[in-house]
Amino acid sequence: MAQWTSAVGAPQLARLLATQRAAASASEHYAGHRVPAYRSLADGVRFLVVEGRIPVATRLPAERELAAALRVSRTTVAAAFEALRADGFLASRRGSGSWTALPAGKPLPTRGLEPLPPESAGSMIDLACASFLAPEPHLTQAFQGAVSDLAPYTHTHGNYPAGLPALREALAARYTARGVPTMPEQIMVTTGAMGAVAALARLLTPRGERVAVEHPSYANVLHLLRDAGARLVPVPMAEGLAGWDLPAWQQAFRDTAPRMAYVIADFHNPTGALATDDQRRDLVAAARAAGTVLVADESMADLALEDGLELPRPVAAFDPGGSAVITVGSVSKAIWAGLRIGWVRAAPEVIRSLVAARVYADLGSPVLEQLAVARLMAGGGWESALSLRRAHARENRDALVTALRDRLPDWEFTVPHGGLTLWVRTGGLSGSRIADAGERIGVRVPAGTRFGVDGAFEGYVRLLFTLADPLLEEAVARLAKAADLVRTGAVGEADVPRSYVA
Repeated sequence: MAQWTSAVGAPQLARLLATQRAAASASEHYAGHRVPAYRSLADGVRFLVVEGRIPVATRLPAERELAAALRVSRTTVAAAFEALRADGFLASRRGSGSWTALPAGKPLPTRGLEPLPPESAGSMIDLACASFLAPEPHLTQAFQGAVSDLAPYTHTHGNYPAGLPALREALAARYTARGVPTMPEQIMVTTGAMGAVAALARLLTPRGERVAVEHPSYANVLHLLRDAGARLVPVPMAEGLAGWDLPAWQQAFRDTAPRMAYVIADFHNPTGALATDDQRRDLVAAARAAGTVLVADESMADLALEDGLELPRPVAAFDPGGSAVITVGSVSKAIWAGLRIGWVRAAPEVIRSLVAARVYADLGSPVLEQLAVARLMAGGGWESALSLRRAHARENRDALVTALRDRLPDWEFTVPHGGLTLWVRTGGLSGSRIADAGERIGVRVPAGTRFGVDGAFEGYVRLLFTLADPLLEEAVARLAKAADLVRTGAVGEADVPRSYVA
């Protein structure tokens, strides 16, 4: 049985090598000396694996095919593959070819991101939990109105597995207003977006089924899918904030035929990328052709931070028949995580199946919270709260960018136009070691490996712009101190992939 789960063709690998900086710099000099061609090629492939541009367990093309695509000798490719095997970045098996790997070491990170306990706030600055404080007075006013709406529901058993009719109607109206005609029968209210994804995973992906995910992707969903027994198929994001790499997605669909794909098209977590209309249309078409159900998470969709930014249409707008796209949403990022209200928008028959299966997990979301969200959406509270949220996020984002450029000028990032996350390359230092050092000195950040499959993105951290000055300035000062500790070797050696040495 082959050990690889996806494949990269010779032309695609040649293109990736040509566009990444490590290969270009390695082709000139290495440690002051001319680099042999085979070592330049090996370094280029190694860099692509560590950066997540080529996922672990990807089958590489045959030596002869790659040599022809790169216009080098087959001997050069064979020597490069041998060097990669020696370094632990390639595994081979007769009859199955060669596939990418990572060196053996510490167990790969598989945990999600746990919220910092509120009682720890006095000693630890948290840049890991993507949520704001509640927008007041809008939330309190919504709950006060919800209490006055509660009386009719107290005369029932209070269990609404599909959600309260009032909230389902409000959500359907919002989708219709965004250009996606929706009936209340197409909505199921859940306990947060994670509850929605968990319900879909139970329904759509029996254990052992393949699920395609962006690479990187939201850490908690990766953890949830692994726990559900899914076989994750990582698909690299395009460089910068350019959205999805459509050829990579099309090849993943062809090679692995995943049962489900999970994507964040709107201000992607963690990179902040915003997929274009054309990318959304093409991805939906590719998923439909492959028989793959596309689950689009819109948790960040309301958090556009630039005035006048023209937003693409919802992913579901490119699936008028409703057979290929299921949408997940939540109030946790846009309003307040403590509400724990999310939802699924899908075809009515899918909603009926989800509702029927829900009795084995929970009997419905809390009534009072649903009434509060319905109140927000029905009146002017929702837009007022969102306006407040966007203003704070924009101010915090700009302050974070300024502080990073001042204190950590060698760290690289692209400023997103929305969302809550900044995806940062840490100047060649290990993100895992920075996270460990930061925890010791009072700043909490997740290493990039949390957002990858099989240990990729060691050279990254994800930062959030949910904090304001002066707390934000202090957080970056502690991060700079953590980076200095790692750079000088003042913290203990961590078992991270050998491609990054602090």
